[in-house]
Amino acid sequence: MPRAIWKGAISFGLVHIPVSLVSATSSQGVDFDWLDKRSMDPVGYKRINKTTGKEVTKDNIVKGVAFEKGRYVVLSEEEIRSAHPKSTQTIEIIAFVASDQIPLQNIDTPYFLAPDKRGGKVYALLRETLRKTRKVALANVVLHTKQHLAALMPLDSALVLVMLRWPAEVRSLDELELGSDVTKPSLAKGELDMAKRLVDDMSADWQPDDYRDSFQEKIMALVAKKAKAGKIEDVETRDSEERKSADVIDLTELLKRSLAGKPAKKPATKKSTKAS
Repeated sequence: MPRAIWKGAISFGLVHIPVSLVSATSSQGVDFDWLDKRSMDPVGYKRINKTTGKEVTKDNIVKGVAFEKGRYVVLSEEEIRSAHPKSTQTIEIIAFVASDQIPLQNIDTPYFLAPDKRGGKVYALLRETLRKTRKVALANVVLHTKQHLAALMPLDSALVLVMLRWPAEVRSLDELELGSDVTKPSLAKGELDMAKRLVDDMSADWQPDDYRDSFQEKIMALVAKKAKAGKIEDVETRDSEERKSADVIDLTELLKRSLAGKPAKKPATKKSTKAS
């Protein structure tokens, strides 16, 4: 299984389901890094004053938000940190909605969720409940200090967490200013029939292996050819650390208390003993 990029728990009433978040996609594009041809060292970007053209040191850079054209409000690092949402390591379910109510344009990035530790049973319970009710769970989650609206939905034997764009980020279709020839078209029956026949003639089953990025394949073939010829330069890379996970407590009791609206009992903690 790919390495988890986040570990925490789904908050389902008074139940906590420990899970690991794994990216459901992988970037397949060609990433061209800048290198100094004299030493093969990575080349970065300079901080340049756009007015003077001179380089600016990090100590002389502050962060500002455009308030009006040409006018900025400067915020300190402390003020920015205070606005960051608190990372709770929890996917907090806030509502359940019909699966067809989420607009396509709000859907962003999908992630797989895998059960962690002893969370398999309640993980399956939530998945099957969503499947049978044809609902998806709307949730709040904080990743890398950024708050996200997300949709938790079943996919075969797993759960998928789809990051959603905030409603304010999605433009209205009214901005397209579509004319009446589009919104209320006058289409002849013969035109529709021919279009439908064309769709039928071109219909096929979804075969993912049939679709490839030809540019990437050509570039990677060229890379393999040069690598085989020994034309390889070493560049250092670094790995990131994994985060900690959460625990799960008794399922039956928490489901009953969730329905009754009663506070959950805290799980008993084991007292440490010293070896004599």
